[in-house]
Amino acid sequence: MAILNMSKTLFKSLFHGPYTTLYPIKTKEKFERTRGKIDIDMPQCIYCGMCQRRCPTGAIQVDKASTAWGIDRLKCIQCGYCTEVCPKKCLDMNNNYTVPSYGESKDKFSNA
Repeated sequence: MAILNMSKTLFKSLFHGPYTTLYPIKTKEKFERTRGKIDIDMPQCIYCGMCQRRCPTGAIQVDKASTAWGIDRLKCIQCGYCTEVCPKKCLDMNNNYTVPSYGESKDKFSNA
């Protein structure tokens, strides 16, 4: 009896095709509310530091003196807290992911 169940599964798998997609060749469609990469609109930023204080992993660094804003992409857990507390709403979370890398992935933005 087990052989019949196994052969049924085998034939079903042969005619169905692959259940997974080939990731680098075919990209998966993204849902509307997928959490992803944090983007900033630098001209609107007032460097208040609310996003830095609210970040649970400490991925965001704000320097008001030199008007610089930075994020460590590998520390970011895409929780969205920083976008919620920003008073000017200059932070946005789009649904594109950070490109995988082996080294550091720190982005630093400056308004100077």
